[in-house]
Amino acid sequence: MAEGAEQDQSSKTEEPTSKRLQEAREKGQVATSREISNAAMIGAGTIAVLALGSDAAGRLMLSMRAFIERPHVFAMDEAGIADVLGTAASEMAMAALPILGLLLLAALAANFLQHGWLFTAESVKPKWSKISPVSGFKRIFSVRGAVEMAKGIAKIAIVGAVACLAVVPMLGGVEQWVGLDAETMMATASDLTVRLLLGVVAAVFVIAGADYGYQWWNHHKQLRMTKQEVRDEGKQQEGDPHVKGKIRALRAERARKRMMQAVPEADVVVTNPTAVALKYDAERMSAPRLVAKGVDQVAMRIRAVADEHEVPIVENPPLARALYAGVELDHEIPEEHYRAVAQVISYVMKLKGRVLPAAE
Repeated sequence: MAEGAEQDQSSKTEEPTSKRLQEAREKGQVATSREISNAAMIGAGTIAVLALGSDAAGRLMLSMRAFIERPHVFAMDEAGIADVLGTAASEMAMAALPILGLLLLAALAANFLQHGWLFTAESVKPKWSKISPVSGFKRIFSVRGAVEMAKGIAKIAIVGAVACLAVVPMLGGVEQWVGLDAETMMATASDLTVRLLLGVVAAVFVIAGADYGYQWWNHHKQLRMTKQEVRDEGKQQEGDPHVKGKIRALRAERARKRMMQAVPEADVVVTNPTAVALKYDAERMSAPRLVAKGVDQVAMRIRAVADEHEVPIVENPPLARALYAGVELDHEIPEEHYRAVAQVISYVMKLKGRVLPAAE
């Protein structure tokens, strides 16, 4: 079965069409890198720490200062401890709230930048494969699982190496930190933290860019199509030629039936070898109108219907050919054929004992 799957995948040599990509998007299948979201959140967290960290630390220090400097004035019973912890928790929450909000916005922005606004219920539908232990075991020990594990190890190694390169140069005199005053030690620790955060952020963004490229490539690879699938999709979009041919034939047959139904109402049929049927109503038409035309079998059918309904038939090959080639169905004849057609209709009306109205 695995061999069959490999052969099927090897036959998919064509890039996915826009229709295939759109269908996958509607199912929630898009190229998404979790590393992009992680990088965005780490970057936002770094900005938050640099911009808001000192203020948050100051607020927390002020709230705890009284307890640190004068712990003896606080009651150490259950109510007193609850009051101190409640105050500390409230200050920490107020300090952390802007940071958490920034992290949430960063995560949403990262997903939006990757694939735009996307909401689909397809990904949350319950599926047995999502909770099946067998399917989970296969995912863990699949090629994709191995790749993800290798990526995780590589990411840890890269970030760790960058962090070491950023921090190690500043650890040369770490034993002297013990003798530093509080302000100098805080400044040194702050510089160390900033170097560490900036180095980690740079490494994480590089990893995120590489991972997104891989995810995009892998996504398109999974959606590749066989040549037959591309042809089938083209037929669906443009219409199956066989179906279109049948539709054209059906329309032509219907038009032929309507045309034959108009022959009994014609005033004259001009033939040999083609056949055209003309109708003229002086009160409603400015010129005779061609109501039917055809060659070969169709021409013979027009003549047969005309004979059956006693419609006069006049043989005039040049006129019949000219009208067949130059006039569409249900259109009036052009001026260059007025004289020849008028002679034919006049002849027919004389046979019927009628007179052709004089032109105004």
